[in-house]
Amino acid sequence: MLNEALPNIITESVPGPKAAAVIARRHNNVPDAIGCVYPAVIKKGAGAVFEDVDGNIFLDWIGGVGVLNIGYSHPEIVSVVKEQAENYFHAMQNITTHEGYVALAEKMNEIVPVKGTKKRTFFANSGAEADENAVKVAKAFTGRKNIIVFSGAFHGRTTLTMAMTSKKAYAKGMGPFPDGIYRAEFPYLYRKPKGMTEEDAISFYVESIYKVFEQCAPAEDIAAIVVEPLQGEGGFIPAPIEWVKAVRKICDETGILLVADEVQSGFCRTGRFFASEYWAEAGCAPDIISAAKSIAAGLPLSAITAREEIMQSVPSGTIGGTFCGNPLACAAALKVIEIMQRDHLAERACEIGKKVMTRYKKWESGYSCVGDVRGLGAMIGIEFVTDQTSKTPDAKLTAALVQECAKHGLLVESAGVYSNVIRFLAPLVITDTQLEAGLDIFEAAIAKLTAVK
Repeated sequence: MLNEALPNIITESVPGPKAAAVIARRHNNVPDAIGCVYPAVIKKGAGAVFEDVDGNIFLDWIGGVGVLNIGYSHPEIVSVVKEQAENYFHAMQNITTHEGYVALAEKMNEIVPVKGTKKRTFFANSGAEADENAVKVAKAFTGRKNIIVFSGAFHGRTTLTMAMTSKKAYAKGMGPFPDGIYRAEFPYLYRKPKGMTEEDAISFYVESIYKVFEQCAPAEDIAAIVVEPLQGEGGFIPAPIEWVKAVRKICDETGILLVADEVQSGFCRTGRFFASEYWAEAGCAPDIISAAKSIAAGLPLSAITAREEIMQSVPSGTIGGTFCGNPLACAAALKVIEIMQRDHLAERACEIGKKVMTRYKKWESGYSCVGDVRGLGAMIGIEFVTDQTSKTPDAKLTAALVQECAKHGLLVESAGVYSNVIRFLAPLVITDTQLEAGLDIFEAAIAKLTAVK
């Protein structure tokens, strides 16, 4: 069965001839700016693997960048989407109520760990839309105009979320951007100021928020502080819980709303259904959570959840949209949540993460190019450097590792401020045998490329 298959390249090289032909057609018809460095054209996917048009089997550690936590083509998702399609494809919530939207909102209100007992949820189509709507909701509730985001942040590619995103390679030539977006320093502890203890570094990063109040906008003009519980594009950097507690305290003292961008970290990826559960357990739950990616197993859907008093402050007509909460996507999302809870995928994420971290830690000891490994659950980053003393980022090696792994049937993706981190986002339905096969391919690639250097 395909979902249990191991990576297997049967063509002399990748891409194979059929894939190469499709990729050539892509280059002739699709903007190159979308970008794709992978030598594969998918034909059929199942679990954590897919078969390409040439019959090659690839093990996918990217999962649509966190979209496929329950894997490719889960049969139960296929079934409920087919059933919904037989009734109706579309029902715009502004015009006619469809029960799937309501049922999914009820379920999200039950499981999303925001502050408050009575919650409300509405839906959009993408992670960027969810983040943009979270900001709109925060502005509506507070009556304030400005927000704070962080170094290393990624929030999307709309005009607002490009401005919120730190890495401006994602926004090249796209300005001018909206004002009122101010940036503090995210606690990237591996690259904290030299000689500083972790405790002092936390204080240093917290102080950068106060500097925003001093230099950019006073606290009483800030509507929201928007944080990824574990930065994605920024390099898979978990927000230290002591820092989160300090940010929560700042928000409570100043009337600012704390927004958790769980677009990539949500839906069991970090060992909890939402990474913000770790925050809630420490007494610092966020006020608003934005979610997307794995919410609907690959169908376009995102969600914004907050306590009732926040949501009910939003002026009529300022949220919603044509395809928001599409019936097919809602049907998929309800089944995704059921499967994740029934099959204990948060616990499985912890099991996977332990295996990966154990192996990565060995590499950190055995290869001078491995600078740091970090993460939560099965959302793990491994950072590559020229040497462990200088910590100089090695983007060249990282890019070469992506290509070397692909040649042997393993798809991995880079990330990070310096493009020197490889992220682990394999579907949580990956088998132990597949996981070990992938780790073996990855380590062989490191050994080969560092031996050449």
